[in-house]
Amino acid sequence: MPVNDLIRRKLSQLPHKPGVYLMKDRFGTVIYIGKATSLRKRVSQYFHPSRRQRWDMKFNALVDAIEDFDVHQVRSEPDALLLEGKLIKEFKPRYNISFKDDKRFLLLKVNLKDPIPRFTLTRLRQDDGALYYGPFASSGAIRRTMTMVRQKFSLRGCRPLNPGPADYKHCLYGHLKHCTAPCIENVTREAYIQQVQAACDFLEGQSEEIQHDIRSMMEEAAAREDFEKAATLRDTLKDLERATQKTSKFQRLPYTLPIAIDPDKDVAELQKVLNLPQLPRRIEGYDISNISGTFKVASMVCFTEGRPDRQQYRRFRMKTVKGQDDFACMAETIRRRYSRLLKEVRQKASVEGEGRATDLKKNFPDLILIDGGKGQLSAACRELAVLKLSHIPIIGLAKEFEEIHLPDQDNPIRLGTRSGALKLLQRVRDESHRFANTFNAQLRLKKISESLLDEFPGMGSVRKAALLKHFGSVQRLKVASLEAIASVPGFGLKTAEKLKVFLAAR
Repeated sequence: MPVNDLIRRKLSQLPHKPGVYLMKDRFGTVIYIGKATSLRKRVSQYFHPSRRQRWDMKFNALVDAIEDFDVHQVRSEPDALLLEGKLIKEFKPRYNISFKDDKRFLLLKVNLKDPIPRFTLTRLRQDDGALYYGPFASSGAIRRTMTMVRQKFSLRGCRPLNPGPADYKHCLYGHLKHCTAPCIENVTREAYIQQVQAACDFLEGQSEEIQHDIRSMMEEAAAREDFEKAATLRDTLKDLERATQKTSKFQRLPYTLPIAIDPDKDVAELQKVLNLPQLPRRIEGYDISNISGTFKVASMVCFTEGRPDRQQYRRFRMKTVKGQDDFACMAETIRRRYSRLLKEVRQKASVEGEGRATDLKKNFPDLILIDGGKGQLSAACRELAVLKLSHIPIIGLAKEFEEIHLPDQDNPIRLGTRSGALKLLQRVRDESHRFANTFNAQLRLKKISESLLDEFPGMGSVRKAALLKHFGSVQRLKVASLEAIASVPGFGLKTAEKLKVFLAAR
């Protein structure tokens, strides 16, 4: 495959640092995401003709489709692995297989408000007041490290939320003296909390003393030629270092992804192509998502200076649209978004004067991008006309042929696939599509979770609404205490116990 000038120039600028890379086709779509300990060495391997004979048909097809790539540098190899998994879940590239499911990296969780706190492994971070550590790139390392931590700080490893004497009778941890047995009041709760807090300090990076002790024991074992024990201690030390290594928490995509090689140039080209009165420094993109007319939602994303500005993102649930009508959904979204902005400008003008109102007008976009063709564009234009905002430039981007539709033109604009202006519009469109679909999926998942309560015997709509209002979600309900559930109107201690058993089995 001949390497184009853009790829050749980017390859010469790659660092010998760890990171992730995103391979793109001629439409700017991400088709493969990978990680590397050395970005320059790894990405360059894709374009070595001498390696081509060893590739299979799938890999050949991937390389033939590459027209561009982006990279993002990180601090370490574990960070690269974590970010790779995050990006694959977001973009779902066609040539990736791993990380496409909903499985996440392991987290370590402990809730100090529990009767007898315990460390557990989970894959979902919840807003339940617990402490979370991770995510951890190596599940084996954190599992083995957690076993060592339990023994080092004499912590319990049993499953019951609030163990008692009956649980202690067959508790292996207690009989082996790996746990101080707070369940039988062998130590006070306050003393046990101090043990847990010491383990938390250890997981937060204060493990130099333990690492030094293990290293000394390893060297002593090697000196007396007990190589088996030395190897075990060596592996323990490696697990400990991997588990306590600081990693980045990629809750959101890094600001620089997805990004062009020169966003400012793309913005300038877009102004020229569309003949805009000023640079489109602020672009707002809209998309609709629904499944057979259910869970109708819309998204608004904002790009500032050609880059995603995620603090300005907004999402909408349709309030007036009946059935499946994308045109009506788009009209409602535009109406609600800009009616609110106009209302804020008028309120500021009446309270603080026209000067402050002028500052707020900067929140209006220089360009509105609608994901769709003439139908969606016309619906949006009608709403802008009613609000007397027809002076704001607005376009539609139809996905099939990447055609740009303008309100006053019958014939759409078609740009070359290498056009920076088109790639900028595609990034805005794809981001609005991703954001809308993510919101739709969240609502569907929440509905599925709530439907579990309908299977509980005697659960009517009133009691179900009371539970959800009190706890907010089924996930929070699962980790709630018996006393908290029993305090909800319509529930007693016996019913709360039955509900806990029911949810634990699901």
